[in-house]
Amino acid sequence: MSFDLDHHGDAEVGAGLIDLAVNVRRQAMPRWLADPITESLGALAAYPDETKATAAVAGRHRRDPAEVLLTAGAAQAFVLLAQALRGARRPVVVHPQFTEPEAALRNAGHQVERVILREEDGFRLDPGLVPEDSDLVFVGNPTNPTSVLHPAADIAKLARPGRVLVVDEAFADTTYRPGVPGEPESLAGRRDLPGLVVLRSLTKTWGLAGLRIGYLLGPAGLLPRLAAARPLWAVSTPALAAATACASPVAVAAEREIAAGLAAERAHLVERLRRVPSVTVPGDPASAFVPVRLPAADHLRVELRERGYAVRRGDTFPGLGPDWLRIAVRDTATTDGFVQTLSEVIEERP
Repeated sequence: MSFDLDHHGDAEVGAGLIDLAVNVRRQAMPRWLADPITESLGALAAYPDETKATAAVAGRHRRDPAEVLLTAGAAQAFVLLAQALRGARRPVVVHPQFTEPEAALRNAGHQVERVILREEDGFRLDPGLVPEDSDLVFVGNPTNPTSVLHPAADIAKLARPGRVLVVDEAFADTTYRPGVPGEPESLAGRRDLPGLVVLRSLTKTWGLAGLRIGYLLGPAGLLPRLAAARPLWAVSTPALAAATACASPVAVAAEREIAAGLAAERAHLVERLRRVPSVTVPGDPASAFVPVRLPAADHLRVELRERGYAVRRGDTFPGLGPDWLRIAVRDTATTDGFVQTLSEVIEERP
């Protein structure tokens, strides 16, 4: 079965539609973030200087600045890895997950092997499924589109000398667990695991998809190879201002509050969806989106669109198929309206 690896949620959105397809938070930007971005516009005559932002990100994760590489969104990091690590002999992508890692690898000429996690296992990672001799492994945590948060200990089992282990934590700041002060299961601060590379995004929680800002955390000996694959001045001055602001203690505290609120809204969405006949929500969703399986989902998606709702199709994700949709977590009122419409669409089908 072939998959459209280049299809993303933004392609589902259109004028007048309620967007449940894109996993970007759309609340008003706080002043502590908006003001530095606005002020940076006065310095656009100078070439970008990453020094301050790199130090800020390093400080947030208690890393050395040499272990931080800023990127124009986390997606750029996949391209850098694919291009810089062309010598990888057996790259593996753990699916279902964000399709860009595999697309970037294939575009760079790699022969990609897939490890497919199963719905009956809750799409949970089994480290034993990854071939022992794989020297480049990609896994998401929490995983898009399954919303699974894998135990950090399971992912850590994949790290070993001679392997680059890439963990996509683009949605790590959306995760929350009562009693845990930080991001549960994040490996961003781990420096003891050989070959570990962690990707992060600032575009989701803070609504900065158009600004393109993310970063990569990894071994100081590897990052220069990745940096060499970047274009000159890859990250703009406004994006650097955003990176600095989002690494502050104020930002980190705000992220935790947002994640706690998101957890409640996600629980409401899951509870409502599980009451709809023929809808299956697998596992225990942990991020800003929820996958659902239901018969003829590919056709229902079109009917939902006709009634004003955009949702993400699931058939472009290896390991899923035409009976899957991905639904973004929104406020409870939006969720209630959507689930009511979904129920009506299902009931009206012959």
